[in-house]
Amino acid sequence: MSANELSAARAREILSAAQSTRVLVVGDVMLDQFLWGNVSRISPEAPVPVVDFSRESFMPGGAANVARNLVCLKTPAELFGAIGQDDAARKLLKLLGEQNIGCTGLVKDAARHTSIKTRIVAHQQQVVRVDRETRGALDAQTTAKLLAEFKTKLGETDAVIVGDYGKGVVTQPLLDEIKSLCRARGVWLSLDPKPVHHLNLNGLSLITPNRKEAFELADLPDGTKHENPFADKQLMLVAERLLQELRPALLLITLGELGMLLCQRGQKPFHIPTVAQEVFDVSGAGDTVIATFTLAIAAGASPMEAAILSNHAAGIVVGKRGTATTSPEELLKSFTAR
Repeated sequence: MSANELSAARAREILSAAQSTRVLVVGDVMLDQFLWGNVSRISPEAPVPVVDFSRESFMPGGAANVARNLVCLKTPAELFGAIGQDDAARKLLKLLGEQNIGCTGLVKDAARHTSIKTRIVAHQQQVVRVDRETRGALDAQTTAKLLAEFKTKLGETDAVIVGDYGKGVVTQPLLDEIKSLCRARGVWLSLDPKPVHHLNLNGLSLITPNRKEAFELADLPDGTKHENPFADKQLMLVAERLLQELRPALLLITLGELGMLLCQRGQKPFHIPTVAQEVFDVSGAGDTVIATFTLAIAAGASPMEAAILSNHAAGIVVGKRGTATTSPEELLKSFTAR
């Protein structure tokens, strides 16, 4: 099967069916701040560029961006995580409300700072990023509150996405409980991993590491990239090890400019070449992939159809500035424009 075998008509069917599904997103929520400007001189104080500020923008980030991708593709989403009692939390809640993202599952914790990632961008190039956040593990009481809210919504959902960005919300107790609840109800469970956490990731429906994360999860050194993923022996070894050790139903390794690799036990991997025309900003592209793949599965797509659809979605968002999303109309157009 080639990447061209998902027709625009079938993509339209999937996206239409997705509007009748519901997806829950659990994980580390963030506020993405962008400071936009221009550089025309170097500071006399230090050899650094001076950015002349022109504008500022805010977007939901982390797991909140996964939920944003879902609702932009007309799939209803509920968000679960932890926020502080600060200005960043209020700004994030306002943005989520404006975008019709359910956020009753966001638990307030006065001991935590709401994660803010501030990116300074000049001439469309990111100059520096400043992170302000709490990375400590969520305490048992706050985790219990989050899970209690999660349980009230699980009965009416078609899929769950866990977004682990290493900020402390996704702990082993939380993940174990979510896995148990989803397994008991037959609910699809996708996870975007953070290997530094060393969590037990066994038995998930979908894992979506990028190349670097896949090698870290497999505890193998990365070798030289090969233009043909099938000729990349180290990559094939990593895929096989992750399938055997973690036993996911599906493993989707994103490969940047080389597209993505869909892997299932007992089957030859399926390579989907990238469809990106230009790459301006990869911020949040992984969020777009896991959101689109999961909503497609919830809507009845096959794994290959879901992979092709999410590859198209990623190809669109990397051509935009900032933490971007795509719409059903824009996504469908990408199937007819090639």
